[in-house]
Amino acid sequence: MNELIFRGKDLFRPSWSNFLPLLLVLTAQLVFGGMNLGVWPTFWMVLVTVALCVPAAVLSWRSWSRVGADGVSVCWGFGRGRTYPWQEIRWVDVRETRSNGSMAYAARVFLTDGRRRSLPGLQSSRLYPSADFDTDFQRLVNWWEYSTHPTQRVKPAKQLRDRVTPTVAGVLLGFLTSAVILVVVILQQP
Repeated sequence: MNELIFRGKDLFRPSWSNFLPLLLVLTAQLVFGGMNLGVWPTFWMVLVTVALCVPAAVLSWRSWSRVGADGVSVCWGFGRGRTYPWQEIRWVDVRETRSNGSMAYAARVFLTDGRRRSLPGLQSSRLYPSADFDTDFQRLVNWWEYSTHPTQRVKPAKQLRDRVTPTVAGVLLGFLTSAVILVVVILQQP
């Protein structure tokens, strides 16, 4: 079988629709910051925003994953990456994340020590669709099945983080934060 390489720069193609939210935020910072804060605080606010967004974009473009005879290699944008040999990989599946009525899919591997690793570049979402996601995922599964014995393939039990979606976690965190604020306000009353 041929080695598979999934690169972030092939998936995360920059477009104006991706930069539009950043441009809107920078414009709002310049307008409202210039009117209310002055030149230097506005300059620093815009600089920090750019300093946070540019490295994140560069790292996502530099990320990659490779599937081959030696196992699955993952690099999140810096360094040479890490290779997980096939004997350490117990399960391969797709993580589905629902957000605002759309779905995002990411291939991931489960390791013998219980850790999970998503594969950068082997993802699909509404913002970054990948027409070949299902085919590429099946090719990953074929490599895994070819390289491991059936007794080594063990589906992991569901954990709490599998049951609690990011939306539910956000709602719970919001309730917890509101409760703490309410308790603090009540305790400060004379």
